Amino acid sequence: MATQQTTEPSLDSMIRLVDADMKRVNQVIIDNMHSDVALIPQLASHLVAAGGKRMRPMLTLASAQLCGYQGGTSAVDLAACVEFIHTATLLHDDVVDESLLRRGQASANALFGNEASVLVGDFLFARAFVVMVKNGSLKVLDILAKASAVIAEGEVLQLSTANDMATTEKSYLEVITAKTAALFGAASQIGAVVANRPAEDEEALRLYGIYLGSAFQLIDDVLDYSAHQATLGKTVGDDFRDGKVTLPVIISYAKGTEEEKTFWRRCMEDQEFVDGDLDRAQKLIRKYDALDASMNRAREFGQMAIDTLTRFDDGPAKDAMIEAVEFCISRPY
Repeated sequence: MATQQTTEPSLDSMIRLVDADMKRVNQVIIDNMHSDVALIPQLASHLVAAGGKRMRPMLTLASAQLCGYQGGTSAVDLAACVEFIHTATLLHDDVVDESLLRRGQASANALFGNEASVLVGDFLFARAFVVMVKNGSLKVLDILAKASAVIAEGEVLQLSTANDMATTEKSYLEVITAKTAALFGAASQIGAVVANRPAEDEEALRLYGIYLGSAFQLIDDVLDYSAHQATLGKTVGDDFRDGKVTLPVIISYAKGTEEEKTFWRRCMEDQEFVDGDLDRAQKLIRKYDALDASMNRAREFGQMAIDTLTRFDDGPAKDAMIEAVEFCISRPY
């Protein structure tokens, strides 16, 4: 990596960098969650209380600072839009995945039901676009509208690759680029847009977000086979039980014996499980060093993200954005 760390990398530098603006972002979120339909603010408040790193809106604010953005409310409003879009996708994802946990707590669909979760997700999408239109930037509206469409395409693409052991690394990377990295890219790019920076700076920050988001999702997929449930904030092995063909599985399957391939097809394609299957899957993934290989892929994306920042001036914003990359790929597993 490009910088030497004497301590474990964290998001603390970025949190400090954008702290004042994030307080304003949170207020914009609260103001726009109001509805006379009582269940909407109730469910939305559950999501806000659940916390989370809020990385995506922080990237908008940090990118704006990196680009010399001064004053105004655009960056704050658009960071809130990014978080609305992200939260809406989480609500929809948890319904599709039938997830019962989100960040270590009961998911919204577990508490309020699938129907309410989907509809409140729709409400949050709509709120994001209301705030965007108020902001008045057609360029930002274009960027975030396209990102929203790509995210939806990524989720549908993931459904088509689920339960299919013929899925390639290329197909897997297409899924994570769409469903996760696209919003990271858009969130970072609009920081340059509000600062009126040239197209080259916009593109550099879009790629920064794409590479960072890809690394982030790769690590998430590694953690599903390696972390403790308390660390992960969701049930370990969810991807395995759902038949999601992620990179650790793709690598392990490609290197496996015929008998091991039969095991993977039974679990992932046929969804037929017996006691001990998750343990065996984890052992096979370790046997073929699939976690280390996936981690190395994440590190490659991380270095690519850092390299995109070379065109920008050194300073606290750049340092924080570099450390954010290092944090993402150093999460424990």
